[in-house]
Amino acid sequence: MQSRPHVLLVSFPLQGHVNPLLRLGGRLAAKGLLVTFTTFRHGGLRALRDDGACVDFGLGRLRFEYLRDGTRCPDDPCYLDPSDMLRHVVDVGPSALDGLIRLQADAGRPVACVVNNPFVPWALDVAGGMGIPCAMLWIQSCAVLSLYYHFYSFPEAFPSEAEPDMPVALPGLPTVAAEELPLMVRPEYAGTLWGEVLRAQLGEIKKTVSWVLVNTFDGLERSAIEALRAHVPVTLVGPLLEHDHEGNDELAVAADKGSMAWLDAQPPRSVVYVAFGSLVNIGRGEMLAVAEGLLGTGRAFLWVVRDDSRELLPEDVLAACSDKGKIVAWCPQGRLLGHGAVGCFVTHCGWNSITEALAAGVPVVGYPWWSDQFTNAKLLVDEYKVGVRLPAPVTQDALRACVDEVMSGPDAAAFRMRAAKWKEEATAAVADGGSSDRNLQAFVEDIRRSRLQRI
Repeated sequence: MQSRPHVLLVSFPLQGHVNPLLRLGGRLAAKGLLVTFTTFRHGGLRALRDDGACVDFGLGRLRFEYLRDGTRCPDDPCYLDPSDMLRHVVDVGPSALDGLIRLQADAGRPVACVVNNPFVPWALDVAGGMGIPCAMLWIQSCAVLSLYYHFYSFPEAFPSEAEPDMPVALPGLPTVAAEELPLMVRPEYAGTLWGEVLRAQLGEIKKTVSWVLVNTFDGLERSAIEALRAHVPVTLVGPLLEHDHEGNDELAVAADKGSMAWLDAQPPRSVVYVAFGSLVNIGRGEMLAVAEGLLGTGRAFLWVVRDDSRELLPEDVLAACSDKGKIVAWCPQGRLLGHGAVGCFVTHCGWNSITEALAAGVPVVGYPWWSDQFTNAKLLVDEYKVGVRLPAPVTQDALRACVDEVMSGPDAAAFRMRAAKWKEEATAAVADGGSSDRNLQAFVEDIRRSRLQRI
């Protein structure tokens, strides 16, 4: 009999979904579980290892075994457009996962628990049909989870086509204006495929999962967490941060292009770090405005410009940026934010980026673009009070003014002080015996007890 319970992690194939689930997997493996990670692999994903590999990742050792549908290769163009990707994954995911779970059992590694993340609700259906306990890793804030849960349960409390500007007031949350809501609860988006898949996952959440693991920590969202616990079995396991071991392999070092070494040569808190995530594309006009705004600050900057966005900048602008700052296609963001030279983070407000910034104690300029990012920007500015929001569409003058406000304005010291406080709380939560560490240990013990009951 296999001695360690086997947990299968099933991710939607976007980088912002993959990263936190991998980090959760590393922590589960460090606590003695056998952990396998799976998704539909494609060329746009980083941090994945070879199919069948078993390697150290973060704090633990993970297996990698990918879903297959027999019709597409990892470089298929369907993986380049998120909506095409969603349609494809919804169509072929269930049968591919069913086959993978059966292969694990045949190999002597029966799955004791399946953990998925947003936009793969079928993973819960497949596992539940096989009698396998299920958990979900919610990769956004508890506040956003509360908004979604209440939207699917009480839609009359949200904006509609008749009342598109209606603000939302929920227990444990500040009043949220219509333009601050996540896209999938707005009238124009709720009926899209994205909205319907999320509804399938969260509409009956208590019936489909035994654990809802959330990438947050108690001090950050205490009132939202307490109010939501009356409806959803949330377990806080965050922040799920990049571990030093993640960025030390040869591929990561080669892709980094020396960003950490460049930072080593900069004065403390002098650098503006700019990154808009793995998906957001702000377009040619706004890319040019960002470049001119960064140059106008007179400060050193490190700007992540993905390969699919680099052509949006004219060669003379790229040359000017390279004289003052550094442009890279990728960097180890979690470790970079922890570097003492970074004084400000201009971010799209994805939840992974926010938790990394808070855990590093770095003030922010928020520029939300999609999904939950609008709510996250509100939290950053109004609740966590660690920065300012950049108006859209970005202009060079507005960007320069926001960076100056965060780094040297009258409130700059207060931003840094509050950011340092969040860093202390995040560090305490994930430390051995901290609140998130204890919650994760309790989850592991639940898996072990559930497995014994099934034997």
